[in-house]
Amino acid sequence: MSRIYHITSREAAQAALQSGEYRAESLASQGFIHFSQLHQLLGVANAFYKGLHDQVILVVDPDRLTGQLKYEAPVHPSTAERSTAPSADQRFPHLYGPLNFEAVIQVVDLPASDDGSFSLPAL
Repeated sequence: MSRIYHITSREAAQAALQSGEYRAESLASQGFIHFSQLHQLLGVANAFYKGLHDQVILVVDPDRLTGQLKYEAPVHPSTAERSTAPSADQRFPHLYGPLNFEAVIQVVDLPASDDGSFSLPAL
């Protein structure tokens, strides 16, 4: 199965590495953790994280996940920038349960440009 990707803060990634699992706020509020496929990642970064600094990308091997992964229509938080938010006809990976950190195969820096937007690093 193809890798999936999640953007989070460096601090949250460090805490997950130490505890062995990652729990995004959406797990409590929506029941799942949002992920992207590679072709969706840049749009998500610029729609939801523009202007944020110290972000990283968790690169995840879905075959190592212990929780249930489903591909579903996007659920847009109210913070999405409408011009770059994903369209409703796409399917995004959603993890129903915490992310067991042994499924994370790489943590990649996601530096913001001067205007706060992102370009994808080599993944």
